[in-house]
Amino acid sequence: MNTPSTKRDRAELAQGFKPRHVTMLSIAGVIGAGLFVGSGHAIAAAGPAAILAYVMAGALVVLVMRMLGEMAVASPDTGSFSTYADRAIGRWAGFTIGWLYWWFWVLVIPIEAIAAGVVLNAWFPHVDAWLFALGLTVLLTATNLASVGKYGEFEFWFAMLKIIAIVAFIGLGFFALLGGLPGREVSGLSQLLQTQGGFLPNGWTAIIGALLTTMFSFMGTEAVTIAASESSNPAGNIARATRSVIWRISVFYLLSIFVIISIVPWNDPLLPLQGSYQRALEIMQIPYAKLLVDAVVLVAVASCLNSSIYISSRMVFSLGKRGDAPSLLQRTSAKGVPRAAVIASTLIGMVATVVNYFAPAHVFQFLLATSGSIALLVYLVIACSQLRMRGILQREGKALAFRMWLFPWLTLAVIAFIVFALGVMFVMPAHRMEVTATLALAGAIALLGVMRSRRQVAVSQVYGQA
Repeated sequence: MNTPSTKRDRAELAQGFKPRHVTMLSIAGVIGAGLFVGSGHAIAAAGPAAILAYVMAGALVVLVMRMLGEMAVASPDTGSFSTYADRAIGRWAGFTIGWLYWWFWVLVIPIEAIAAGVVLNAWFPHVDAWLFALGLTVLLTATNLASVGKYGEFEFWFAMLKIIAIVAFIGLGFFALLGGLPGREVSGLSQLLQTQGGFLPNGWTAIIGALLTTMFSFMGTEAVTIAASESSNPAGNIARATRSVIWRISVFYLLSIFVIISIVPWNDPLLPLQGSYQRALEIMQIPYAKLLVDAVVLVAVASCLNSSIYISSRMVFSLGKRGDAPSLLQRTSAKGVPRAAVIASTLIGMVATVVNYFAPAHVFQFLLATSGSIALLVYLVIACSQLRMRGILQREGKALAFRMWLFPWLTLAVIAFIVFALGVMFVMPAHRMEVTATLALAGAIALLGVMRSRRQVAVSQVYGQA
C-alpha cells in the first residue's frame, strides 16, 4: 500500500537543484555549437553587420525574459510559458506552444548528438560517428533518469568549461587586436569596415535572415524558468537569472562576435566551413586551433544534448499533468524524475538520429525546417501571454515583485517586431521554407488543440447535465 509521501513522489518533481546549479544553468547552460560554429554562417551571410542580428536577438531575449520573469516569479511552474499561455490566451495556445517547444528540443537531441559523433569520429576514425552519437545520448539519458541533481551536476561543470573557453577566447582576441602577438598581426575592425564591401555588404534583409541562426543560438535562455521550479527557491532563482541575462548576452555573445568580425574577413571561404572560433584562432596562428575548438565544441554539444533531454522531458511532463499528453508521461519516480517523459523524448530524438543517417537527406532537412522559426513563435506567445497575464495576476491578488519595463508599450513593440521579422523571412527565398514549415506545423497542432478543447468542453457539459 502506498504511503501519502510515496504518492506525492509519484506526482511531483523533486527540488533537487542546488543554487549553484541554477546559477550556472542560467549563465551558460544552453550555449551549444551555435555560438562556436554556427555564428560563422551568420557572419558569412550578413557580413560584419551580423553583430546587429545578435544585438537585435539579444535585445529581444532580454525583453522576453523580463516578460517571462514577471509571470514566472509570480507563479513558478514547470510548464513555464506553455502554462501561462494556457491561462492567458486559451487551452489551445498552451497545448500548441508546449508541443512546438517539445518538438524543437527533441530535434536538438539528434543535432547535438550528430555533432558530437562527428568530433569523436575525427579523433577515433575506426568507430562510426553514429555509434558515438548513440552512446553519448544513452549516457546522458541515464544521468537524466538518475535524478535532477545528477543532471544539474553535469551541467554545472559543462557550463563552467564553456565559460572558461569563451572568456579565454575573448581575452586572447583583444590581446591580438591590441598587437600583443608579435609577428601575428590581425587586420582589426577599422580595416575590415573599409574593405570587402564595408559593414553592410549584403543589405539589411541579410541581417533579418541571419536572425534565424542567431535565434537558434539564444534558444533555451527561457529554460531556466523550467529548471528553477525544481529548486528550493523558484521565484528568487528566476528573478536572479532574469536580471543577469543582459550581461550574459553582452559578454558571451556580443563580445565574441565583435572579436570574430574584427579578426576574420566576413567573406573568408573557410569561415562557414570551419566555424568562427576555429578560423579566428587559425588567423591568430594559435597552435592546435582545430583540436582546441573541437574539444570545446564537444563539451558544448554534450551540454546542449543533456539540456535538450531535460527540457523536452519537463515540457511533455507538464503537458501530461494538464491532460494534453498521455497520462503516463506525468508519472515520476520515487526520486521525483519523470522517467517516462525522459525516455519518450529521447526515443523520438534517437529516431530522428536514425533518419539523419539512413533516410534520404531531404527527410531530415524537412524535419529541421519545421523547427526553424519556433524560437520566434515561442517569444511571440510569451509576449501575448504577458500582455493578458498582468491583469489576471492582479485580479488574483498576487504581488508582482518582478515587472516588465514600460508595460504595455515594450510588450507591444516586441509583438510587432516578431511579426515583422516573420514576414520578412517569409518573403526571403532562403528562409521561406523554414517559416512556412514551422507555421504549417503550428497550425496543425493548434487545430488539434482547438478540437481537443471543444471536446473537453462538450464532455464536461454532458457530465454537468447528468
